[in-house]
Amino acid sequence: MTQASDAIAHNRRAHDALGADYDTRHPEIFNATEQERLRTAVLRAVDLARPTTGGPVRALDAGCGTGNLTGHLIASGAVVTAADVSSTFLAIVEGRFGGDGLAGTAELNGIDLRPIADGSFDLVACYSVLHHVPDYAAFVGEMVRVTAPGGIVMIDHERTDASWTSTEYQSFLREAVVWPRRRWWYWLQPSRYWKRIRPLLEWQRWGNPRWMPEGDLHIWPDDHIEWDRVEAALAAGGCDVALREQYLLFEPRYQRAVWERWRERCSDMQCLVARKRR
Repeated sequence: MTQASDAIAHNRRAHDALGADYDTRHPEIFNATEQERLRTAVLRAVDLARPTTGGPVRALDAGCGTGNLTGHLIASGAVVTAADVSSTFLAIVEGRFGGDGLAGTAELNGIDLRPIADGSFDLVACYSVLHHVPDYAAFVGEMVRVTAPGGIVMIDHERTDASWTSTEYQSFLREAVVWPRRRWWYWLQPSRYWKRIRPLLEWQRWGNPRWMPEGDLHIWPDDHIEWDRVEAALAAGGCDVALREQYLLFEPRYQRAVWERWRERCSDMQCLVARKRR
């Protein structure tokens, strides 16, 4: 197996094993503030994608996970096809949304969107997906391919280029994350030591120090999603950027007042919406 196929296989196994536990492991996604921001972003994208001939928006959630984006798309009135590499995730999505605006599901190969036909959807969207894909620029090209002329491509929840080196962002983190006061009993908690020991027992790290349990690939200062590559792939497919939103992701570990104060001063995530030319 190639390095890319190894990564895809690991990604599939990891998310099959997580199942519904994925939601509780990601409070940075499943909190009221981020969910409201995402709801607004989806409504905006769906509105842009409405076909001139009328009828509901045909949407593809590319990398649906447990249905975070799928749920928002359905709530917006779109008819949604949910696609993912994990059959477990697809079963969860079917259980949550089957018969409620879910047109169907499709299991992906982690490389492209075959066998989905060209121009099948008015809106093709992904959320927190590209950093799991070995060749994310090619995957963006596939998103464009299956988008109908005049349709919309939406890419959300990927780190901004500037956030990797931003001193302002680091200042925000130092102020926003306040660790609780450590009392004497803190040092007697077994979980504290297990968190340090457990990574050492994951044999996959022995040969690859960047191995991550959930198959994250492009999450390092020297290997991350580069937005100029994303935009180049969009442009190559005949897309023009329609909307760009850089935002400071809210996480429950942040002090709310600090996050409110900094949210207009720095960002760490981007949502990009592009329209495919007719």
